[in-house]
Amino acid sequence: MDTILPGATNIDIATIDALVNGRHGDPFSVLGHHGSELRCLAPGANGVEAVSTGGDVLARLERRHDAGFFTGIVPEEATYRLRIFWPGGTQETEDPYSFGPLLGQMDLYLFSEGRHFEIGRVLGAQCTFVKDADGNDIDGVRFAVWAPNASRVSVVGDFNSWDGRRHAMRLRRESGLWEIFIPRLGPGALYKYELLDANGTLLPLKADPIALETEMPPGTASRVSHKLPHAWQDDDWMESRGVRQNAAAPISIYEIHAASWWRDAEGRSPSWDVLADRLLPYIVDLGFTHLEFMPIAEHPFGGSWGYQPLGLFAPTARLGPPDGFARFVDRAHQACIGVIVDWVPAHFPTDAHGLYRFDGTALYEHGDPREGLHKDWNTAIYNLGRHEVRGFLIANAIHWMEKFHVDALRVDAVASMLYRDYSREAGEWVPNRYGGRENLEAVDFLREVNAVVADRCPGTMMIAEESTAWPGVTAPVQYGGLGFTFKWNMGWMHDTLDYMQHDPVYRRWQHDEMTFGMVYAWSEHFILPLSHDEVVYGKGSLLGRMPGDNWQRFANLRAYFAFMWAHPGKKLLFMGGEFGQPGEWSHDASLPWHLLDDGNHRGVQRVVADLNALLRAQPALYGKDTSPDGFRWVVGDDRANSVFAWLRQTDGAPPVLMVANFTPVPRYGYRLGVPVAGRWREVLNTDAPVYGGSGMGNGGQAYADATPSHGLPASVMLTLPPLATIMLMPEG
Repeated sequence: MDTILPGATNIDIATIDALVNGRHGDPFSVLGHHGSELRCLAPGANGVEAVSTGGDVLARLERRHDAGFFTGIVPEEATYRLRIFWPGGTQETEDPYSFGPLLGQMDLYLFSEGRHFEIGRVLGAQCTFVKDADGNDIDGVRFAVWAPNASRVSVVGDFNSWDGRRHAMRLRRESGLWEIFIPRLGPGALYKYELLDANGTLLPLKADPIALETEMPPGTASRVSHKLPHAWQDDDWMESRGVRQNAAAPISIYEIHAASWWRDAEGRSPSWDVLADRLLPYIVDLGFTHLEFMPIAEHPFGGSWGYQPLGLFAPTARLGPPDGFARFVDRAHQACIGVIVDWVPAHFPTDAHGLYRFDGTALYEHGDPREGLHKDWNTAIYNLGRHEVRGFLIANAIHWMEKFHVDALRVDAVASMLYRDYSREAGEWVPNRYGGRENLEAVDFLREVNAVVADRCPGTMMIAEESTAWPGVTAPVQYGGLGFTFKWNMGWMHDTLDYMQHDPVYRRWQHDEMTFGMVYAWSEHFILPLSHDEVVYGKGSLLGRMPGDNWQRFANLRAYFAFMWAHPGKKLLFMGGEFGQPGEWSHDASLPWHLLDDGNHRGVQRVVADLNALLRAQPALYGKDTSPDGFRWVVGDDRANSVFAWLRQTDGAPPVLMVANFTPVPRYGYRLGVPVAGRWREVLNTDAPVYGGSGMGNGGQAYADATPSHGLPASVMLTLPPLATIMLMPEG
């Protein structure tokens, strides 16, 4: 049984007992230098000395409690260190309880207001230095964490035997932040927070919500990260990305799950550096302008693909340390490839080491399960009406863009944020203050984060995955919109994929599914997504959803891709689709790269590369993506033949005529109106032999005469290959 040992000390037995049992909520009021009495809590130590900076013994502290509480008399003006004799060795360090408050008043104020957008550089574990009483710089780590309802918070880690008594923190009551500076600690140390709730109940150890680095899953500890900044070499990209990423730019996005794009012979995922060596040249060869990662923030369960993250400020350790990701982004920018990261502010998992009931209360989430729990995903929902939570998420968005030079965030599950009754039955949700279903706090949050990003990170993009008809998703905030740069066009994706799955003999009755997207094409700034969601959960692959025999399936896919690339809207394709992966994507395996030994798969890959080259080369295909005068139907109602034809056009550039025949029957002498007579070059034909097609077409060119047709002054007679899309441009 612990006992109080005899000796002189100015503190009472109850206080000592609370300290040695880890129950004292204000250790700075007791430990350290108080007058001439020096007090130290070192559980398990054999002894403690106070020494001068030169190493001379100032006092041998006496044990006042057999659990490891020591006191001694040291002159009040003395600068001292602690020499602690542990069973396994001797440690000499400055006293953590000799330092005053660390966070500035402005930091506390901005945090409480939800307007501290640099908490990734202030809270969490920050390698820094603090001056001692003599003005000397002392290196160490400053820890700070928000837990306003905890009665005691400690940093525990491999540096203190995970003992919550040794580094109990100071509470800054005006903000609910706890802080401590641990001298001589450095990068690489593993740590968590140990908390007692308001009733003194010990909670599960918590990872740091602001951790900049984590240990390798399935471990769940946070890791003190290096503070050394990356020496960026992407100035040219950063200065030009505003032009490269606006609504009038050619944008085609390759979506990737980083851990399964490629794996070595032993099945191991690549590091960021290996991924850069392999992936970036591949992206350049295929001509994509951007690369989009499924969430790379740390997440406990790999099978969530990152969509249930808990370490929002830390790139996952599965791919290497954070500086590896910085190197990847830098190399991508030097190769003129933009980097998009999926971002998940809609929900978080309820793992015990995470944000859920962080200080024993519903701190980050809503307390009412009708507001705070997602039924679909069994996850918690952020309380966006709380200033600190809103600021936490906005600061996280800024963190990825400023620290890692990320060019865009694709915001996941926006629809689930906007509606209080999302995926809920009557009686399972709480109306807003006006009695409606709209989540007003989420609307305010989305507008604020988009406005802050636009102000602090000009030239970046915010992209919404929003599957409903919420008005003004990409309209400016000042005009009542949500302020996103682009929105995924989920309706276009569902309609056109449904059409393509039908046997061509039935497509005449599904014709409107391919044209309906043009009814609302200008209502938002759209990205056309063929994402990972379309190749999982039993949906099969894109190629596997195409009807017909083997040749027809590949022909359908090539024709569909060309239809998509000619359609208004930016393009997005999930990995594996570019070479016609036949099976569903598996996050546990590499893409089936051996399929590129087959000519049909190589043909699909080549048509994607050629479409990207054509997109970048022809302003008509992108310059007026968001304007109705950039598009003109030529034939939109030929149900009987399943033919579609339109013109893409923009100022100062030649138009592009797109013609798609979605039947296996060739069409000969098919007359189409065009704006000018003369020679039209066939700049793309998905039925070309080089792609695996039959070679039917127009011999690379066709001549338009002055015969008016389809409301245009000239017309051209074309051969339309089976299950193919062709594109033509006027000569000169």
